This record gives sequence, structure tokens and C-alpha cells, in this order.
Amino acid sequence: MRILVVEDDRDIARFVSKGLLENGYTVDVNFDGETGLHSALQGHYDLIVLDIMLPKMDGRTLLKRVREKEIHIPVIFLTAKDADEDIVRGLNLGADDYLVKPFSFNELLARIRAVLRRGRTPGPASKLQVRDLVLELDGHRVFRGDRRIELTPKEYALLEFFMRHLGQIITRTMISEKIWDYHFDISTNVVDVHVSHLRNKIDKDFEHKLLHTVKGVGYVLEDRG
Repeated sequence: MRILVVEDDRDIARFVSKGLLENGYTVDVNFDGETGLHSALQGHYDLIVLDIMLPKMDGRTLLKRVREKEIHIPVIFLTAKDADEDIVRGLNLGADDYLVKPFSFNELLARIRAVLRRGRTPGPASKLQVRDLVLELDGHRVFRGDRRIELTPKEYALLEFFMRHLGQIITRTMISEKIWDYHFDISTNVVDVHVSHLRNKIDKDFEHKLLHTVKGVGYVLEDRG
């Protein structure tokens, strides 16, 4: 599942992003309200984690604009404002939950899972598929034909990233930014190692190969059969 985090405190954003990635989610991070609004309107997200006090556009205005466009992505507010009137105001704008800073990541994760389970509005498709490779978003399961493929959380997040960008060339830098910390050292070969492990699991024993190397650039997931 894909989550958008809009948070101007880079330490908090990195903390939340790292935890979500480790739990198998695909994460995009924006640091101001205007960029966050653009992402929310253009991207396909399962949930938004949204700070209220943001530069350029505050979180409440962002949420109001999103709801005016009839986009019903679940939203969890993160904020230092803990007065009852602030909480009520946020919920009345269309937020699904409200978490006061400071918070534990485990509590945030539990709230994210609870909001996603509610299914309060129609959301993105429950699975991604290319040829006979199927990724089930709800249960974090992957199948190739009738065979279940066991993936680590990083491999699952990597495969979901590829499948959401089917046919697009994905560079190593793009992978490091989305799947690992933003300060990940791309001079190491850890990206190539994880892609190699993923390819062995989804392609090695099958006639039609789906994950391809683009020499000197990166990788692409596509059906060339």
C-alpha cells in the first residue's frame, strides 16, 4: 500500500517514513503543504499522514482542498495541537484520525492499520498484476501463477514500487529514495543485491521474465512476452 507523508520536520518525516518502509508500505514524503496538495491530487494513495502546521499551506487547508475535489483518501493528522476544539475541527474537515505529537511509531502504525481496515470509502484496487504475477495489497501476498512467492518486507515494497510504475525505467536513485532512507548511500550495491534477490524469486523458475535490467540506468518491470 502507498502512503503519503506530509511533514515539514525532516527528523519526524524520516522517522515515520523509515518505520513504514520497514513494515512493507511504499512511502512518498513532502515537506510543505503546496507540494503535498499536488501529490495528493495527482498520486494514487491509500492514506495520507498529514501535519497541520506546514509551510506554504497548512494541513487543514490542504485537506479541505482535497475533499473539495471529491477525493476521499483516508487522512491521519499529526499535530502538536491537543485542545479539544482543534481535534474536533480537524475531524470535521474530513480527517479520519488525529495523533498528537510526540507519539510512538507503534501507535501511529496501529492507527494506520485501523483506518485502512475500515474501508470507509472506495479506494485503489486490492491487487496489482502483470501477466501471471499478482501482488495482493490487503494481505501483502505475492503469487506467480499458482505459486506463492515469499518476500521480505523490503522485497515486497520494491516489487510494489515496480508494479505501480509498470513499464517505466526505475533508476537506482529512485529506488533508494522510495525504499530506503533519503540519506541512503547509493554508492553501495545494496539496491542491486535486493533487485537480484527479488528477480530470483519472481522470475528465475518461470519462462517469461518480467524484471529487466536497463544497462547503466536501472530496471524496468514489464511483460516482453
